[in-house]
Parts: sequence; C-alpha cells; structure tokens
Amino acid sequence: THAPMIEAAGAEQLIVKDGFLELFRSETKQSARLKEAEENRERFGVQFSHLDRHQLSTMEPHLSSDIIGAIHWLDSWVVNDPGGLVAAYAESCKQQGGRLLQSEVTDIKKKVNRWEVTTQDETLQADNLVMALGPWAGKWLKPLGYHFPTFVKRGYHMHYAPDEGARLNHWVMDAEVGYLLAPMRAGIRLTTGAELDNLESPAHDNQLASAEKAARKLFPLGGRKDAAAWKGARPCLPDMKPVIGPAPRHKGLWLAFGHGHQGFTLGPATGKLLADMIEGKPTAIDMAPFRADRF
Repeated sequence: THAPMIEAAGAEQLIVKDGFLELFRSETKQSARLKEAEENRERFGVQFSHLDRHQLSTMEPHLSSDIIGAIHWLDSWVVNDPGGLVAAYAESCKQQGGRLLQSEVTDIKKKVNRWEVTTQDETLQADNLVMALGPWAGKWLKPLGYHFPTFVKRGYHMHYAPDEGARLNHWVMDAEVGYLLAPMRAGIRLTTGAELDNLESPAHDNQLASAEKAARKLFPLGGRKDAAAWKGARPCLPDMKPVIGPAPRHKGLWLAFGHGHQGFTLGPATGKLLADMIEGKPTAIDMAPFRADRF
C-alpha cells in the first residue's frame, strides 16, 4: 500500500529493497529461529536465506566475529529517511488538492449532524472525522464516553558516524540482545528495544546507553551525530492490534489508532481500509478483529 504513494510522491530514492539481516551468536537460538522462518515461509510465503559466517562476512565485513550467522529476510523494504518520505507524501497530497493544517486541537464536539474541531488557528467542520492521534487518541475519546485500555511502548534512537573505513550495507537486527542498526541518510541509526513507562515521563538515558554499549561491540560506531536522542511512544492495546473502524456510538466518527510498532508500516493500509469503510465499499480484509467494541 505504500507503493502507489511512493510513486505519486516521486520518492523512490528513499526506498531500498534488499531486505535486512537478523544476526545470531548462539547456534541454539539460530536453529530455533530458522525453524520458525521455515514455518513462516511455508504458511505465508515469506522469503529468506540463511547466511553462514563466511557468507555474512562477505556481505558485512565489519561486523563482530562473535556473529556466527544470520537470516537474510528478502522481502522487506527499508526507508532511509522516514521523515523525508512522510514529507513527500504530504507534498503529494497538496499537489492533488489536499490541504494540510498543523495546529493544536483545543476541542472536539458533535454539532447536529456534523463534527466540529476547534484549533488554535481556526474551527473546522466535517461530516466524517477520523481520530488518528496515536498515543493521544485515548485522551481525546474519553470526553465522548470511550475508555480504551491504551498504553505506550517507548523507544529511542540516535545517529552515529561509522569509524573511518567501516561500512554497514544492510539494516541489522541483533536478535539476541534487542536493538537494530540501520544505515540511514542521517547516519547509522541505533534503535532501542521497548520501554514501558507513562507517555509524558522524562526520557531515560540508560535505555539508549545500554544498546549503544552492545552495538559498539557489534560494529565500529564513531561519534554521535545528534544533539539529543529521539524519543517516541508507540500506541498499544492489550491484544496488540489496532482499532480501525467506526466509533460504536457516534455516526461519522472513525477510529484509527493503536498500531504499536507498526504505525509507519500500516499507515497507508489503514487509510485505504478506512476510506473504503467510509464510502461503504467492501474492504480487502475482514475488519472484525479491529473493531472498537471488542473492548
């Protein structure tokens, strides 16, 4: 579902289609994961290849010798500048007649048969309103009588220069430790695992510091390139599935939140599904597992 949007935005240069590597130090864990991979290939058609130490060192010569092998997941696309891709989508939307307004929302209410959204800049009215506010959706839905059991998984990332002469060719996931290194436009991005905390709690530097300590043993990272770490909060629900569809008690209110770690990936798919639902068209998949009233 990203593909037609990428083409419309002329953003093909931001996409790389050579998959990513899942790395292993332990033969036991690698064997168990390979068994799962074989099952995924048989059930879902997910393609991969197994790389031994020699094959891996040919592809990624600067990784630690502790790594005994890897799974090369072949189907995945990667984006070397996610913010740049979203900006390209936004510009494409404007070129097709869309309007973008970025402002602080101060009130949301139903007036007769229309929705009214008050912002710091203006008041907007529409027949249909899509609530796609990520980790903030639960807060805005409470005054309307909806109480979803939302929580956040927080994560951090930082960009680094490689040490002189070192190069990272693929995204690599250190599966047994729990972080990822990704060659991006801005440098080599280190992303951490998940941290459970309140949405507005201050950042915890130890999460990134622990991942950085492990990553420096895997690959020769140089200095940090960002003044401060990026911190994000992934909106989650207890069954780790999003809410996508109509609000149970308000006509014209549509919900699209709770995608967890998959919001960027599933954004265009969610938009297409919602558009079909709003227009009364058949959807590509069964939407029952994502209905709002399952809670």
